[in-house]
Amino acid sequence: QVQLVESGGGLVQAGGSLRLSCAASGRTFSRFSMGWFRQAPEKEREFVATISYNGGNTRYADSVKGRFTISRDNAKKTVYLQMNSLKPEDTAVYYCARGLEVVSTTPYDYNYWGQGTQVTVSS
Repeated sequence: QVQLVESGGGLVQAGGSLRLSCAASGRTFSRFSMGWFRQAPEKEREFVATISYNGGNTRYADSVKGRFTISRDNAKKTVYLQMNSLKPEDTAVYYCARGLEVVSTTPYDYNYWGQGTQVTVSS
């Protein structure tokens, strides 16, 4: 069974930075892509970033490109999301998820999800 636990969320002022972490259990972490999604109140869950099994391929939503960076450490079974130049519209619950052997931007290709961590950006 795969479990994902996010951490690192919090309250930050606009222009600030946060680093989210997602620790995974299980023996297959290094075989699958990982992704970050977010969901704001009364909005659908949306794709933020994804990274391939070996870190060689990444994709970002246009809204975060150039500000957010996804990375992973397979030895630690952890995926990260470095968020810089945060904006109030980045406020949401952020979820990490385990995807397929290839990267994908659709949540339907992710079969394990964490419980989420709240990120709040004040103006």
